[in-house]
Amino acid sequence: MTSSLRDPDALFELGQALQQAGYQFVTVTPASHRRVNGRDGNERARDLRGVFGWSRPFSADVVPAGMLDLMRRAGVLRERDGHLCATVRASTVGERLYFHSAFPTREDDAVFFGPDTYRYLAALKRSMEAMTPPARAVDIGTGSGAGAIEVACRFPDCEAVGADINPFALSLAAVNARLAGAAHVPTLHSDLLKDLDGGFDLVLSNPPYILDPSELRYRHGGGMHGAALSVDIVDAALERLRPGGTLLLYTGIAIVEGRDAFLETVRSKLDARCSNWRYEELDPDIFGGQLDCEGYEDVERIAAVWLHATVRG
Repeated sequence: MTSSLRDPDALFELGQALQQAGYQFVTVTPASHRRVNGRDGNERARDLRGVFGWSRPFSADVVPAGMLDLMRRAGVLRERDGHLCATVRASTVGERLYFHSAFPTREDDAVFFGPDTYRYLAALKRSMEAMTPPARAVDIGTGSGAGAIEVACRFPDCEAVGADINPFALSLAAVNARLAGAAHVPTLHSDLLKDLDGGFDLVLSNPPYILDPSELRYRHGGGMHGAALSVDIVDAALERLRPGGTLLLYTGIAIVEGRDAFLETVRSKLDARCSNWRYEELDPDIFGGQLDCEGYEDVERIAAVWLHATVRG
């Protein structure tokens, strides 16, 4: 099954209506989402957070008629077991609102947003505080567009490209950029940087990093327990960054017997091309439930890491 957006303007208007209603929702991990939704009394939505945050079935009287009409026009409303359901979620980061896929995210082209996104944006904001304003940036695997949008809002004169291989992600990212008032966020189809021309002053990414037997695109990071895609992003960035340009990468790394295979793989590349780089664990233990899954039998933990590298001028 593939996802699609029928009318982006209607989704934009829906986002504005949610903002005007004071809507706020922080999206949690899938495990927490299941636990909360499984509690007595949470079977059906009773308010906008239940509809657009918790992805619960709802009756038509829960949502204002104008919003319900916008959902229909946008193509983000469906019926399930006699109840209505939103096919998108809306998460907030500060005053910004981001549309992404509804829970649960089973489709191959699902657009994921959750705790990783919040960690990614927090680290990105810290790194941008001391950064020379870039003229051109790209967010690889942009998803909801959150990274590119934050760059564009911090540096209004920067062209911040949101690149992805997922057409549904690109359509949502474009709407989210409009909602944020980010004027210079072109959303372009690209496999890493292969379909884009020219160089960049800033490359950023929050890629999939899970070893997923089903190889769902929004989750699967390839070999090395899911780190292979992150290695490919480092290679692509080092090849296309302009002199003095910066790579900012948030990813998850499987630690096996105390070893970080991702860092071991990229260290020599960074030493060869960068004037300086730093690497840190933002969280030593995330998504612990993944350790029970196929392919993780030898993994002791998954760490959230941040790489900040500047190529030589």
